[in-house]
This record gives sequence, C-alpha cells and structure tokens, in this order.
Amino acid sequence: MRDYVPYIIFGFVTGSVYGICAMGLVLTYKTSGVFNFGHGAVCAASAYAFYDLRQVHGLPWPVAGLLVVFVMGPLVGLILERIAAGLAPVSTAYKIVGTVGILVFIQAAIVLHFTGQGLRFAQFLPEDKAFAISGVTVTDASLITTLIGIGAAVALYLFFRLTRLGTAIRGVVDDPQLLDMTGESPNRVRRTAWVIGSVFASVSGILFAASQEQVDVNVLSILIVQAFGAATVALFRNLPMCLIGGWGVALAQKLISKALGGGHEQLAGLDLTIPFLVVFLGLLVIPRRYLVEIGRAVKPRAAKAGRLTLGQRRIGVGAVFVLAMLVPTFADTHQIAWDVALTQVALFMSLHLLVRTSGQISLCQIGFAAIGASTFAHMLHHGVPFLVAVLIGGLVCLPVALIISVPAIRLSGLYLGLATLGFGILLNQFFYSKSYMFGFGSVETGRPGYWGLDDDKRYYYLLLAFAVLAVGLVLIIERSRLGRLLRGMADAPVALSTLGLAVNVSRVLVFCVAGFMAGISGALYASMFGAVKSDSYFFLQSLIVLAVLAISGRRTVAAAVIAPLLLFVVPNYITDPDFFQILQMFFGVAAILAAIGSQGAFERWFATTAARFTERRTGPASVRLEDFHQRHRAGRVPVATP
Repeated sequence: MRDYVPYIIFGFVTGSVYGICAMGLVLTYKTSGVFNFGHGAVCAASAYAFYDLRQVHGLPWPVAGLLVVFVMGPLVGLILERIAAGLAPVSTAYKIVGTVGILVFIQAAIVLHFTGQGLRFAQFLPEDKAFAISGVTVTDASLITTLIGIGAAVALYLFFRLTRLGTAIRGVVDDPQLLDMTGESPNRVRRTAWVIGSVFASVSGILFAASQEQVDVNVLSILIVQAFGAATVALFRNLPMCLIGGWGVALAQKLISKALGGGHEQLAGLDLTIPFLVVFLGLLVIPRRYLVEIGRAVKPRAAKAGRLTLGQRRIGVGAVFVLAMLVPTFADTHQIAWDVALTQVALFMSLHLLVRTSGQISLCQIGFAAIGASTFAHMLHHGVPFLVAVLIGGLVCLPVALIISVPAIRLSGLYLGLATLGFGILLNQFFYSKSYMFGFGSVETGRPGYWGLDDDKRYYYLLLAFAVLAVGLVLIIERSRLGRLLRGMADAPVALSTLGLAVNVSRVLVFCVAGFMAGISGALYASMFGAVKSDSYFFLQSLIVLAVLAISGRRTVAAAVIAPLLLFVVPNYITDPDFFQILQMFFGVAAILAAIGSQGAFERWFATTAARFTERRTGPASVRLEDFHQRHRAGRVPVATP
C-alpha cells in the first residue's frame, strides 16, 4: 500500500486542478447555456501571461498572480460574456462552433507572441515539507493547491446558498424574465458568473503549468478536456461535485498508471484515457432526465433560397470544375496543397451530411479518418491493390460508426458532441499508438503504381474524381427519401416518430455513411506522403474542421469547395509564419461571427440600425412617418372605421 501513497497524493493535487477548471466551466454553462470549448485556451492564456510577467519582466509572483487572476481574468470574462450572449439564441452546433472559434483565436495569438513552444515554468509555490504520509513527503505546493480546490468548492457552495446573487445565478437560465421582475438584472448576473468562471480558469491554468513545470499551449488548451470527466461526474450542474469528480478522475489515472507500470504494452496509455472514458461511458449510462441541455432548444435556421437561378448555379458549378481541371497547369510548387485539399473534400462532406442535413453533431471525424488511414496503410503492406485498400479503409469505419451511433440514439445536441469528442480523444490517446494503427512511429503508404498514377498530375485527377464522387454522393442522399428523412429528423424528430418512421435507423445510417466517407478521406490523405503517423490526426482538428465548415457557406457544393481551400490551400501560399497565425486568428473570429449570425442576428441588427435614421425610413412602397402624421392632422388621410 505504501507504494501507492505517492500516486494518491499526486491524484488529489492534480484532481484539485481538474476540479477548479471544471467548476469554472460548469458555472458559465449553468448561467448561459453555452458550453465553452475555449475554456482551456483561457487557462493557457493566463499561464502564459503569468509566465511573461514573472519570468520575463521580473515581477514578484504575488503581483503577477493578482494581475492575471483578478485583472486579466475578469476582463476576459466580460468579453466572453458578450460572445456568449450572442451565442445564446443559436443552435447547439453553432454554439460549439463559436466557442471553438475562441479556442482557435487564443491559441493562434499565443503562438504569435510566444512561438507556441513549450517553455520552462518555474515553480512559484514553496516546495518545503509540509508533512509526511507513510514516509512520503507532502510539499507546501501540493498542500496549497489542494486547499485552493477545497476552498473554491466551499466558497461557491456558500455563495450559491447564502447570497441573493448566488440564488439569482442559479435561476438566470431557467427564467431570466422572472428574475428581471425581481429587480435583478439578468445581464449583470451572467457577467458575474463569467467573471468568476474566467478567474477559476486563470487559477487552474497557472496551477496546472506549475505542476507540469512547463507552459505549453497545446497541453494547457486540452486541460479543459481533462475537466470534462469531472464535469460529467457533476452531471454538468453540481459545482461542488466537480471537485469530487476531479479527484476521482485524477486518482483513477494515477492508480492505473501505477498498476500498469511498464509491463502491459497493449494497455499502455490507458491511464491517460480515463477522463474521456468517464465522459463517453458516463453519457451512455446517466439517465436521460439528467442530460437535458441548459437553455432553450433552437432549431437551425433554414438556408435562404439562392439568388441565382438553377441555370446560373449549373454554370457556376461547371466553371468551378473547369478551374479544378486546370489546377496542375498553374499550381507549380503548391500542387501538394491542392492535392491535400481534394483528399479532405470527403471529410467535409461527411460532416456536412451529419451537421447540416441531419442535425447531428460529431466531434470525432478526424478519428474516423485516422482509422481509414491506418487500415489503408496496413492493407497496402499486405499487397492489397490501391483502390481496394482505399475502399477497405472506409468500410472498416462502419462498425466503429455503429458504436458511435449508440449514443446518437439516446443523446442529442451538446451531449452527443461531448460523447463523440470523448470517443475521438480515446482513439487519439490510446489506440493510435498500437501496432494495428500507427504504432510509435509511422506506417508506410504509397500511390498506385499502375496507369501512370504515380505521376503528380495524373494522381491529382484521381483525387479530383474521388472529390467529385463524394460531393455527388451527398447530393444524391440529400435529394433522396433518406435525405428528406434526415432533414425531417433535424427539424422535428418527434413528429417523424409519431408517423411511424424509423428515426433511430436514420441516425445509424447517417453516422455509418459519414464514417465511411471520413475513412476514405483519411486513406487518400495517407497516400500523399509515402508514410503516415498519428500526429496527422490530432483530435482537436475535428473541432477546427467543424468551425471552418461553418464559415464556408451552407450550400453543399460551396462548402465542398471553400472549406478545403480555406484550411489547406490558402495557408500554403503564405510563407510568413506570423501572417499564418494571423490567418488562424481570422478563422477564429470568422467562426464566432458565423455562429452569432447563424440565426439572422446581424441582419436584424442592420435593420434596427437603419430604422433609427429618418432618411432610411422611406422607399417605393412607403411614406415618411412624419409626413403621414402631418396629413392625418390636416384631415387629408382617411381614417378606417369598423
């Protein structure tokens, strides 16, 4: 038992950080209905700011901590509250897109200023011996971190139970109008909650960087993912339970790490997946009455009728196809970027089919692509012909998609997104390193050796053919009976069920088709470079792909063209690394604006703004309001009588 004591101590310390992070996340979700996927990026920004003030500019750590936690934290919270207010009346998918935009923007800003490389984060808390347990020393730093977590949980509990503002925060989402009638401003209540949530994010980011003794944007940004397990234990509502959930998750990680040691190769990495197993399995077993999204449900607004006629659209599609055929004549050294973009068309189309057509959310499409890529590579190694290997790469994703469709049957919206994200992270953290996927190195791939397809230009046309087939498949599905069922399922699933239609079968089918297409995309991408490794399929790319899809237009063909160009072709023409990060920041801002405007918010704002100016309230079918009143007073305007 003595051998496990250090792991138990580390579990409580790390779990306290998870709990603090989860409390900030759950608090903002409870008060706004917006689950902030950019919460971990706020943790990262705070840790980098603390590092900059203390280790670069030489400020004492108490001063740096006060500035970051109690000045920067509240300011960031106020900004995020305004973004959350804009995201409140949009659908769940666009809420996710908006918060992913926050993540992308902050990450790019950090990389632009700090180069994004891991930096040594000097411990600032005292490392003296506080006491010992079974001969194991507990330092002051570990004790302080744990006490901060306990103190935060107790303070929040008392705040919600004993103060008027705490009661108002608990009720702001349920009925803001009723809260407003009591004299409490719902906006002030939300701002307070976001300020507290950002302060908690700042504290957890600094403490986590101190425990890791480094500040790394990628590690800190996924601290939020570690906190997902704690939030799941707390049912995404109970703040004190977040701390208990954080302890439970961290203790399980440390104890499993000790139990496995180095003698279980096939179980290596299992300890890292505990938070994600808790999320995925928890969402499968938690009763559905506890998995009701906070805030009102919003249906995505239907796409507006296009201004172009059918003939004009056909001409446009034809022009795009002709331009695509001419790419090898002008691409030159950028040919590889165009090839990669074509391999990703099927991936974007799979996500378009899920999110736009059926109203489902999947945050693990990159995981499907990784399965397709590794399967394709192993098939080539066993002598399977190229095209057959690509097809098998897609088919292997079908049973995996069936597993994912299980939570899709009982979950929707945010919780389906979290379940699929947990599954994608589980693949990334545990399965990628196994020999039947990528292993710890890379697996060899290749292009077809027949019909001269090893030539760059001919291979480009093969990839173009796959891209056209992917777009055509989605268009056929959208215009078929299945497509009508999927659109009906997105709009009114209960109505479809009352008509005797198999909604669950449709959910399973759309996940299988989407998984197959993502697997094909991954296999084609793997064929590009002669070898492929797990770094090419990092799970956060699933979030970025969704954000880029959101800013690429709502039409199928437009999304298939614009999204790959934005994500792969445009950056390849940028040689300045700083400008590349600025482009990433632009993607983040564009994702936020696209999410806020998805329900017509900007159109209403422009209309309201225009109506304030008297000279704008005129037109061919109207008269000035002032002229109407003048004629009415003069008796020149007849008044209708009943």
